[in-house]
Amino acid sequence: MDKQYDVVVVGGGNAAFSAALAAQERGASVAVLERAPEEESGGNSRFTAGAIRFAYEGVEDIKQLTELSEDEIATTDFGTYNQDQFFDDMFRVTKYRTDPDLCEILVTRSFETMKWMHGNGIRFVPIYGRQAFKVDGKFKFWGGLTLEARGGGPGLVESETAIATSRGIDVLYRCRALKLLHDGDRVHGVSVRHDGKRYDIEARSVVLAAGGFQADPEMRTRYLGPGWELAKVRGTRFNTGDGIKMAMEVGAAARGNWSGCHAVGWDFNAPEFGDLAVGDNFQKHSYPFGIMVNATGRRFVDEGADFRNYTYAKYGRVILEQPDNFAWQIFDQKVVHLLRDEYRIRQVTKVTADSIEELAGKLEGVDPRGFMDEIARYNAAVRQDIAFNPNVKDGRTTEGLAFDKTNWANTIEDGPFEAYQVGCGITFTFGGLRIDTNGQVLDTDLEPIPGLYAAGELVGGIFYFNYPGGSGLISGAVFGRLAGTSAAGGNE
Repeated sequence: MDKQYDVVVVGGGNAAFSAALAAQERGASVAVLERAPEEESGGNSRFTAGAIRFAYEGVEDIKQLTELSEDEIATTDFGTYNQDQFFDDMFRVTKYRTDPDLCEILVTRSFETMKWMHGNGIRFVPIYGRQAFKVDGKFKFWGGLTLEARGGGPGLVESETAIATSRGIDVLYRCRALKLLHDGDRVHGVSVRHDGKRYDIEARSVVLAAGGFQADPEMRTRYLGPGWELAKVRGTRFNTGDGIKMAMEVGAAARGNWSGCHAVGWDFNAPEFGDLAVGDNFQKHSYPFGIMVNATGRRFVDEGADFRNYTYAKYGRVILEQPDNFAWQIFDQKVVHLLRDEYRIRQVTKVTADSIEELAGKLEGVDPRGFMDEIARYNAAVRQDIAFNPNVKDGRTTEGLAFDKTNWANTIEDGPFEAYQVGCGITFTFGGLRIDTNGQVLDTDLEPIPGLYAAGELVGGIFYFNYPGGSGLISGAVFGRLAGTSAAGGNE
Protein backbone atom coordinates (compact mmCIF):
# COMPACT_ATOMS: atom_id res chain seq x y z
CA MET A 1 0.00 0.00 0.00
CA ASP A 2 2.66 2.52 -1.03
CA LYS A 3 1.70 6.21 -1.00
CA GLN A 4 3.19 9.35 -2.49
CA TYR A 5 3.29 13.02 -1.42
CA ASP A 6 5.32 16.08 -2.26
CA VAL A 7 6.43 16.51 1.36
CA VAL A 8 6.34 14.06 4.25
CA VAL A 9 6.79 15.41 7.78
CA VAL A 10 7.97 12.95 10.44
CA GLY A 11 6.59 14.02 13.82
CA GLY A 12 3.36 15.42 15.20
CA GLY A 13 4.16 18.43 17.38
CA ASN A 14 4.42 22.17 16.86
CA ALA A 15 7.54 22.02 14.66
CA ALA A 16 6.00 19.29 12.50
CA PHE A 17 2.72 21.13 11.96
CA SER A 18 4.55 24.39 11.27
CA ALA A 19 6.50 22.59 8.55
CA ALA A 20 3.37 20.93 7.16
CA LEU A 21 1.39 24.18 6.99
CA ALA A 22 4.27 26.06 5.37
CA ALA A 23 4.74 23.35 2.74
CA GLN A 24 1.00 23.21 2.02
CA GLU A 25 0.94 26.98 1.56
CA ARG A 26 3.43 26.50 -1.29
CA GLY A 27 1.09 24.10 -3.02
CA ALA A 28 2.64 20.84 -1.82
CA SER A 29 0.67 17.72 -0.98
CA VAL A 30 1.66 16.90 2.61
CA ALA A 31 1.45 14.03 5.08
CA VAL A 32 2.26 14.22 8.79
CA LEU A 33 3.45 10.94 10.30
CA GLU A 34 2.67 10.75 14.02
CA ARG A 35 4.14 7.73 15.80
CA ALA A 36 1.73 8.07 18.75
CA PRO A 37 -1.93 7.11 18.79
CA GLU A 38 -4.24 10.09 18.39
CA GLU A 39 -4.99 10.31 22.11
CA GLU A 40 -1.26 10.76 22.86
CA SER A 41 -0.37 12.80 19.79
CA GLY A 42 1.41 16.13 19.69
CA GLY A 43 4.89 15.23 20.89
CA ASN A 44 6.35 17.35 23.66
CA SER A 45 4.35 20.35 22.45
CA ARG A 46 1.23 18.88 24.00
CA PHE A 47 2.87 18.71 27.42
CA THR A 48 3.97 22.35 27.54
CA ALA A 49 2.16 25.20 29.22
CA GLY A 50 2.22 26.90 25.81
CA ALA A 51 4.41 29.93 26.64
CA ILE A 52 6.23 31.18 23.56
CA ARG A 53 9.11 33.67 23.40
CA PHE A 54 9.39 36.26 20.66
CA ALA A 55 10.80 39.73 20.12
CA TYR A 56 8.39 42.65 20.36
CA GLU A 57 8.66 46.42 20.74
CA GLY A 58 5.67 47.10 22.98
CA VAL A 59 1.95 46.79 23.47
CA GLU A 60 1.16 47.66 19.83
CA ASP A 61 2.99 44.50 18.73
CA ILE A 62 1.17 42.46 21.38
CA LYS A 63 -2.16 43.79 20.08
CA GLN A 64 -1.37 42.27 16.67
CA LEU A 65 -1.31 38.83 18.27
CA THR A 66 -4.11 38.89 20.83
CA GLU A 67 -7.22 40.85 21.73
CA LEU A 68 -6.72 43.12 24.74
CA SER A 69 -9.45 44.92 26.62
CA GLU A 70 -9.07 48.56 27.57
CA ASP A 71 -8.82 47.50 31.19
CA GLU A 72 -6.01 45.05 30.41
CA ILE A 73 -4.09 47.74 28.55
CA ALA A 74 -4.62 50.24 31.36
CA THR A 75 -3.56 47.89 34.17
CA THR A 76 -0.68 46.06 32.46
CA ASP A 77 2.90 46.98 31.74
CA PHE A 78 3.81 44.70 28.83
CA GLY A 79 7.22 46.33 28.53
CA THR A 80 9.41 45.51 25.57
CA TYR A 81 11.43 42.49 24.58
CA ASN A 82 13.25 43.59 21.47
CA GLN A 83 15.61 41.61 19.25
CA ASP A 84 18.68 42.86 21.11
CA GLN A 85 17.26 41.56 24.38
CA PHE A 86 16.43 38.20 22.81
CA PHE A 87 19.96 37.96 21.35
CA ASP A 88 21.45 38.89 24.72
CA ASP A 89 19.46 36.16 26.46
CA MET A 90 20.37 33.53 23.88
CA PHE A 91 24.07 34.33 24.00
CA ARG A 92 24.17 34.64 27.78
CA VAL A 93 22.37 31.42 28.70
CA THR A 94 24.19 29.33 26.06
CA LYS A 95 27.54 30.82 27.09
CA TYR A 96 27.91 32.23 23.56
CA ARG A 97 27.86 28.76 22.00
CA THR A 98 24.63 29.14 20.03
CA ASP A 99 25.22 29.09 16.27
CA PRO A 100 25.10 32.76 15.21
CA ASP A 101 23.36 32.10 11.89
CA LEU A 102 20.66 29.88 13.36
CA CYS A 103 20.25 32.21 16.32
CA GLU A 104 19.79 35.15 13.97
CA ILE A 105 17.02 33.29 12.14
CA LEU A 106 15.37 32.36 15.44
CA VAL A 107 15.39 35.89 16.84
CA THR A 108 14.74 38.01 13.75
CA ARG A 109 11.91 35.80 12.48
CA SER A 110 10.25 35.21 15.84
CA PHE A 111 7.67 38.02 15.64
CA GLU A 112 6.81 37.47 11.98
CA THR A 113 6.38 33.77 12.73
CA MET A 114 4.00 34.61 15.57
CA LYS A 115 2.00 36.77 13.15
CA TRP A 116 2.03 33.89 10.65
CA MET A 117 0.73 31.47 13.30
CA HIS A 118 -1.94 33.95 14.36
CA GLY A 119 -2.92 34.48 10.72
CA ASN A 120 -3.32 30.74 10.36
CA GLY A 121 -5.79 30.64 13.26
CA ILE A 122 -3.59 30.01 16.33
CA ARG A 123 -4.82 32.09 19.26
CA PHE A 124 -2.63 33.56 22.00
CA VAL A 125 -3.43 35.06 25.42
CA PRO A 126 -1.33 37.02 27.96
CA ILE A 127 0.30 34.91 30.67
CA TYR A 128 -1.16 36.66 33.69
CA GLY A 129 -0.24 35.03 37.01
CA ARG A 130 2.78 32.98 35.97
CA GLN A 131 4.61 35.81 34.20
CA ALA A 132 3.12 38.96 35.72
CA PHE A 133 2.40 39.79 39.34
CA LYS A 134 0.14 42.62 40.44
CA VAL A 135 2.06 45.24 42.40
CA ASP A 136 0.55 48.62 43.31
CA GLY A 137 -2.50 47.89 41.16
CA LYS A 138 -0.60 47.07 37.97
CA PHE A 139 0.57 43.86 36.32
CA LYS A 140 4.15 43.91 35.07
CA PHE A 141 5.46 41.24 32.71
CA TRP A 142 9.00 40.03 33.30
CA GLY A 143 11.55 37.64 31.84
CA GLY A 144 10.70 38.09 28.15
CA LEU A 145 7.59 35.88 28.23
CA THR A 146 4.27 37.55 27.55
CA LEU A 147 1.94 35.29 25.53
CA GLU A 148 0.96 31.63 25.52
CA ALA A 149 -1.14 29.55 23.17
CA ARG A 150 -4.78 29.50 24.21
CA GLY A 151 -5.39 26.20 25.95
CA GLY A 152 -1.67 25.72 26.58
CA GLY A 153 0.21 22.99 24.77
CA PRO A 154 -2.88 20.80 24.26
CA GLY A 155 -4.75 23.79 22.81
CA LEU A 156 -1.87 24.56 20.46
CA VAL A 157 -1.70 21.00 19.12
CA GLU A 158 -5.47 20.75 18.76
CA SER A 159 -5.58 24.03 16.82
CA GLU A 160 -2.69 23.09 14.54
CA THR A 161 -4.19 19.66 13.88
CA ALA A 162 -7.59 21.11 13.02
CA ILE A 163 -6.07 23.73 10.72
CA ALA A 164 -3.89 21.15 8.96
CA THR A 165 -6.67 18.65 8.36
CA SER A 166 -9.03 21.40 7.16
CA ARG A 167 -6.44 22.22 4.50
CA GLY A 168 -6.15 18.68 3.19
CA ILE A 169 -3.00 17.64 5.05
CA ASP A 170 -3.12 13.92 5.88
CA VAL A 171 -2.30 13.14 9.53
CA LEU A 172 -1.46 9.46 10.00
CA TYR A 173 -1.51 8.24 13.62
CA ARG A 174 0.31 5.13 14.90
CA CYS A 175 2.61 5.65 11.92
CA ARG A 176 6.24 5.14 12.92
CA ALA A 177 8.92 6.10 10.43
CA LEU A 178 11.48 3.29 10.39
CA LYS A 179 14.05 4.51 7.89
CA LEU A 180 14.60 7.07 5.18
CA LEU A 181 14.37 5.97 1.58
CA HIS A 182 17.71 6.98 0.11
CA ASP A 183 19.07 6.06 -3.31
CA GLY A 184 22.64 7.11 -2.59
CA ASP A 185 22.00 10.58 -3.93
CA ARG A 186 18.85 11.95 -2.31
CA VAL A 187 16.15 11.14 0.19
CA HIS A 188 12.93 10.22 -1.60
CA GLY A 189 10.59 9.12 1.17
CA VAL A 190 10.27 7.01 4.29
CA SER A 191 9.59 3.41 5.18
CA VAL A 192 6.90 3.19 7.86
CA ARG A 193 4.99 0.82 10.09
CA HIS A 194 1.39 2.04 10.19
CA ASP A 195 -1.23 0.21 12.24
CA GLY A 196 0.96 -2.89 12.17
CA LYS A 197 1.63 -2.83 8.41
CA ARG A 198 4.89 -1.90 6.73
CA TYR A 199 5.03 0.10 3.52
CA ASP A 200 6.91 2.92 1.83
CA ILE A 201 5.78 6.52 1.39
CA GLU A 202 7.46 8.24 -1.52
CA ALA A 203 8.06 11.99 -1.32
CA ARG A 204 10.00 14.70 -3.05
CA SER A 205 11.24 15.88 0.35
CA VAL A 206 11.16 14.74 3.97
CA VAL A 207 11.12 17.02 7.01
CA LEU A 208 12.27 15.39 10.25
CA ALA A 209 10.57 16.93 13.30
CA ALA A 210 10.36 13.91 15.58
CA GLY A 211 11.90 15.32 18.78
CA GLY A 212 15.07 14.53 20.71
CA PHE A 213 16.21 11.33 22.40
CA GLN A 214 15.11 12.15 25.96
CA ALA A 215 12.66 9.24 26.24
CA ASP A 216 15.37 6.63 25.56
CA PRO A 217 17.19 5.85 28.86
CA GLU A 218 20.07 4.13 27.04
CA MET A 219 20.75 7.16 24.84
CA ARG A 220 20.37 9.51 27.82
CA THR A 221 22.97 7.60 29.77
CA ARG A 222 25.29 7.23 26.79
CA TYR A 223 25.30 10.91 25.87
CA LEU A 224 24.26 12.86 28.99
CA GLY A 225 26.19 10.67 31.43
CA PRO A 226 25.79 8.25 34.35
CA GLY A 227 22.66 8.74 36.40
CA TRP A 228 20.53 10.15 33.61
CA GLU A 229 18.61 6.88 33.33
CA LEU A 230 17.13 7.93 36.70
CA ALA A 231 15.57 11.13 35.38
CA LYS A 232 11.83 11.31 34.74
CA VAL A 233 10.63 12.28 31.25
CA ARG A 234 8.43 15.37 31.37
CA GLY A 235 6.79 14.80 28.02
CA THR A 236 5.97 12.13 25.48
CA ARG A 237 7.27 8.58 25.68
CA PHE A 238 7.70 8.52 21.91
CA ASN A 239 10.69 10.86 21.56
CA THR A 240 13.39 8.19 21.43
CA GLY A 241 15.70 9.74 18.85
CA ASP A 242 14.24 8.02 15.78
CA GLY A 243 14.63 11.03 13.50
CA ILE A 244 18.23 11.61 14.52
CA LYS A 245 19.17 7.96 14.03
CA MET A 246 17.45 7.69 10.64
CA ALA A 247 19.25 10.76 9.37
CA MET A 248 22.66 9.65 10.62
CA GLU A 249 22.15 6.30 8.90
CA VAL A 250 22.13 8.15 5.57
CA GLY A 251 25.18 10.24 6.46
CA ALA A 252 23.82 13.24 8.35
CA ALA A 253 26.21 15.21 10.53
CA ALA A 254 25.75 15.53 14.26
CA ARG A 255 25.72 18.97 15.85
CA GLY A 256 25.31 20.68 19.16
CA ASN A 257 25.44 19.97 22.88
CA TRP A 258 25.01 16.18 22.94
CA SER A 259 25.81 16.01 26.65
CA GLY A 260 23.34 18.81 27.41
CA CYS A 261 19.59 19.01 27.83
CA HIS A 262 16.66 21.01 29.14
CA ALA A 263 15.88 19.55 32.58
CA VAL A 264 13.83 21.00 35.43
CA GLY A 265 12.70 20.44 38.98
CA TRP A 266 9.90 17.87 38.70
CA ASP A 267 7.78 16.20 41.36
CA PHE A 268 9.94 13.44 42.84
CA ASN A 269 7.14 10.86 42.64
CA ALA A 270 5.92 11.74 39.15
CA PRO A 271 5.52 8.82 36.71
CA GLU A 272 8.24 7.68 34.31
CA PHE A 273 6.78 9.66 31.40
CA GLY A 274 4.50 12.66 31.11
CA ASP A 275 0.85 12.31 32.06
CA LEU A 276 -1.50 14.25 29.78
CA ALA A 277 -4.11 14.44 32.54
CA VAL A 278 -1.64 16.40 34.67
CA GLY A 279 0.24 18.04 31.81
CA ASP A 280 3.02 20.38 32.88
CA ASN A 281 1.89 20.55 36.49
CA PHE A 282 4.49 18.17 37.91
CA GLN A 283 6.97 21.04 37.43
CA LYS A 284 7.75 23.16 40.48
CA HIS A 285 9.04 26.54 39.34
CA SER A 286 8.46 28.95 42.21
CA TYR A 287 11.81 28.12 43.82
CA PRO A 288 13.13 31.72 43.32
CA PHE A 289 10.81 32.74 46.19
CA GLY A 290 11.99 30.02 48.58
CA ILE A 291 15.04 27.87 49.13
CA MET A 292 16.06 24.36 48.05
CA VAL A 293 17.90 21.89 50.27
CA ASN A 294 19.38 18.46 49.56
CA ALA A 295 19.64 15.29 51.65
CA THR A 296 22.29 16.84 53.90
CA GLY A 297 19.91 19.70 54.66
CA ARG A 298 22.10 22.19 52.83
CA ARG A 299 21.30 24.67 50.08
CA PHE A 300 23.24 23.90 46.90
CA VAL A 301 22.32 26.58 44.36
CA ASP A 302 21.44 30.27 44.08
CA GLU A 303 17.67 30.05 43.79
CA GLY A 304 17.46 33.78 42.99
CA ALA A 305 20.22 33.98 40.38
CA ASP A 306 17.73 35.19 37.78
CA PHE A 307 14.08 35.01 36.79
CA ARG A 308 13.01 31.36 36.72
CA ASN A 309 12.75 31.62 32.89
CA TYR A 310 16.54 31.67 32.72
CA THR A 311 17.43 29.09 35.38
CA TYR A 312 14.73 26.40 35.49
CA ALA A 313 15.99 24.53 32.41
CA LYS A 314 19.41 23.91 33.97
CA TYR A 315 18.49 23.31 37.61
CA GLY A 316 17.06 19.86 36.90
CA ARG A 317 20.61 18.66 36.20
CA VAL A 318 21.82 20.22 39.45
CA ILE A 319 19.08 18.45 41.42
CA LEU A 320 19.93 15.11 39.77
CA GLU A 321 23.53 15.55 40.91
CA GLN A 322 22.53 15.90 44.59
CA PRO A 323 22.76 12.98 47.06
CA ASP A 324 19.98 10.52 46.25
CA ASN A 325 18.92 12.73 43.31
CA PHE A 326 16.35 14.93 45.07
CA ALA A 327 15.74 18.27 46.78
CA TRP A 328 13.04 19.88 48.89
CA GLN A 329 11.71 23.36 48.10
CA ILE A 330 10.86 25.32 51.26
CA PHE A 331 8.44 28.27 51.51
CA ASP A 332 7.02 30.29 54.39
CA GLN A 333 3.82 32.29 54.61
CA LYS A 334 5.36 35.47 53.22
CA VAL A 335 5.47 33.96 49.72
CA VAL A 336 3.00 31.06 49.50
CA HIS A 337 0.49 33.33 47.75
CA LEU A 338 3.04 33.67 44.91
CA LEU A 339 3.29 29.94 44.24
CA ARG A 340 2.32 28.90 40.74
CA ASP A 341 -0.81 26.82 40.13
CA GLU A 342 1.20 23.59 39.81
CA TYR A 343 1.75 23.64 43.59
CA ARG A 344 -1.96 23.18 44.19
CA ILE A 345 -2.62 19.98 42.23
CA ARG A 346 -3.63 16.76 43.94
CA GLN A 347 -0.64 14.75 42.63
CA VAL A 348 2.03 16.52 44.65
CA THR A 349 4.71 15.44 47.15
CA LYS A 350 4.14 17.98 49.90
CA VAL A 351 4.53 18.36 53.66
CA THR A 352 3.44 21.19 55.94
CA ALA A 353 4.50 22.11 59.47
CA ASP A 354 3.90 24.86 61.99
CA SER A 355 7.54 25.07 63.12
CA ILE A 356 10.99 24.57 61.61
CA GLU A 357 11.61 21.76 64.09
CA GLU A 358 8.45 19.96 62.99
CA LEU A 359 9.31 20.54 59.32
CA ALA A 360 12.80 19.10 59.81
CA GLY A 361 11.26 15.81 60.94
CA LYS A 362 8.93 15.62 57.96
CA LEU A 363 11.43 16.13 55.11
CA GLU A 364 11.92 12.56 53.99
CA GLY A 365 15.56 11.69 53.34
CA VAL A 366 16.92 14.94 54.83
CA ASP A 367 19.29 15.20 57.82
CA PRO A 368 17.18 17.16 60.36
CA ARG A 369 20.09 18.74 62.25
CA GLY A 370 21.81 19.80 59.05
CA PHE A 371 18.56 21.35 57.83
CA MET A 372 17.93 23.32 61.03
CA ASP A 373 21.49 24.61 61.06
CA GLU A 374 21.14 25.67 57.41
CA ILE A 375 17.90 27.57 58.08
CA ALA A 376 19.55 29.44 60.97
CA ARG A 377 22.53 30.41 58.81
CA TYR A 378 20.33 31.42 55.91
CA ASN A 379 17.96 33.54 57.99
CA ALA A 380 20.84 35.40 59.60
CA ALA A 381 22.32 36.21 56.18
CA VAL A 382 19.22 37.85 54.59
CA ARG A 383 19.56 41.57 53.88
CA GLN A 384 16.45 42.95 55.58
CA ASP A 385 17.12 46.53 54.44
CA ILE A 386 16.28 45.80 50.77
CA ALA A 387 12.64 45.70 49.68
CA PHE A 388 11.22 42.47 48.25
CA ASN A 389 9.65 42.77 44.77
CA PRO A 390 8.76 39.64 42.77
CA ASN A 391 8.36 41.56 39.48
CA VAL A 392 12.00 42.65 39.20
CA LYS A 393 15.42 41.37 40.13
CA ASP A 394 15.19 43.19 43.44
CA GLY A 395 18.73 42.65 44.74
CA ARG A 396 17.37 41.43 48.08
CA THR A 397 20.28 39.15 48.80
CA THR A 398 22.07 37.15 51.45
CA GLU A 399 25.64 37.78 52.51
CA GLY A 400 28.37 35.38 53.59
CA LEU A 401 26.91 32.03 52.52
CA ALA A 402 28.50 29.36 50.36
CA PHE A 403 25.60 29.87 47.95
CA ASP A 404 24.31 33.39 48.41
CA LYS A 405 20.82 34.05 47.12
CA THR A 406 21.08 37.01 44.75
CA ASN A 407 17.43 38.12 44.59
CA TRP A 408 14.12 37.59 46.43
CA ALA A 409 15.77 36.43 49.67
CA ASN A 410 13.26 36.24 52.53
CA THR A 411 13.75 34.65 55.91
CA ILE A 412 12.13 31.27 56.48
CA GLU A 413 10.42 31.96 59.79
CA ASP A 414 6.68 32.60 59.31
CA GLY A 415 4.74 29.35 59.63
CA PRO A 416 2.94 27.31 58.64
CA PHE A 417 5.69 26.18 56.28
CA GLU A 418 5.23 24.29 53.02
CA ALA A 419 7.79 21.98 51.42
CA TYR A 420 7.74 20.14 48.08
CA GLN A 421 10.02 17.27 47.06
CA VAL A 422 11.47 17.48 43.55
CA GLY A 423 13.68 15.36 41.35
CA CYS A 424 14.87 15.84 37.78
CA GLY A 425 12.48 15.98 34.85
CA ILE A 426 14.09 16.00 31.41
CA THR A 427 12.31 17.99 28.71
CA PHE A 428 14.44 17.63 25.62
CA THR A 429 18.02 17.00 24.55
CA PHE A 430 20.23 19.64 22.92
CA GLY A 431 22.27 17.41 20.59
CA GLY A 432 20.96 16.67 17.13
CA LEU A 433 21.39 17.17 13.41
CA ARG A 434 23.34 19.85 11.59
CA ILE A 435 21.22 22.04 9.31
CA ASP A 436 21.95 25.03 7.10
CA THR A 437 20.06 28.31 6.97
CA ASN A 438 17.45 26.76 4.66
CA GLY A 439 16.62 24.06 7.20
CA GLN A 440 18.33 21.41 5.04
CA VAL A 441 20.23 18.62 6.79
CA LEU A 442 23.96 18.52 6.10
CA ASP A 443 26.07 15.40 5.72
CA THR A 444 29.39 14.69 7.43
CA ASP A 445 31.17 16.56 4.61
CA LEU A 446 28.91 19.52 5.47
CA GLU A 447 27.12 19.26 2.14
CA PRO A 448 23.29 19.41 1.93
CA ILE A 449 21.53 16.06 1.73
CA PRO A 450 19.06 16.47 -1.15
CA GLY A 451 15.47 15.99 -0.05
CA LEU A 452 16.11 16.06 3.72
CA TYR A 453 15.18 18.88 6.13
CA ALA A 454 14.81 19.14 9.91
CA ALA A 455 13.19 21.28 12.61
CA GLY A 456 12.42 21.23 16.31
CA GLU A 457 14.20 19.46 19.14
CA LEU A 458 16.32 17.26 16.87
CA VAL A 459 18.18 20.27 15.40
CA GLY A 460 21.53 20.75 17.10
CA GLY A 461 23.51 23.94 17.50
CA ILE A 462 20.85 26.29 18.88
CA PHE A 463 20.77 25.56 22.62
CA TYR A 464 23.76 24.79 24.83
CA PHE A 465 23.77 24.21 28.62
CA ASN A 466 20.50 26.10 29.13
CA TYR A 467 17.79 27.97 27.25
CA PRO A 468 15.46 30.93 27.75
CA GLY A 469 11.97 29.74 28.71
CA GLY A 470 9.51 29.59 25.83
CA SER A 471 12.18 29.47 23.14
CA GLY A 472 11.54 25.81 22.37
CA LEU A 473 8.10 26.45 20.89
CA ILE A 474 9.23 29.47 18.90
CA SER A 475 12.25 27.53 17.62
CA GLY A 476 9.95 24.74 16.47
CA ALA A 477 7.67 27.23 14.72
CA VAL A 478 10.44 29.29 13.09
CA PHE A 479 12.50 26.37 11.84
CA GLY A 480 9.45 24.26 11.06
CA ARG A 481 8.15 27.03 8.83
CA LEU A 482 11.61 27.41 7.26
CA ALA A 483 12.03 23.66 6.65
CA GLY A 484 8.52 23.25 5.24
CA THR A 485 8.98 26.19 2.88
CA SER A 486 12.32 24.85 1.66
CA ALA A 487 11.05 21.30 1.34
CA ALA A 488 8.24 22.52 -0.89
CA GLY A 489 10.71 24.35 -3.09
CA GLY A 490 10.14 27.86 -1.79
CA ASN A 491 12.27 30.46 -0.08
CA GLU A 492 11.65 32.49 3.06
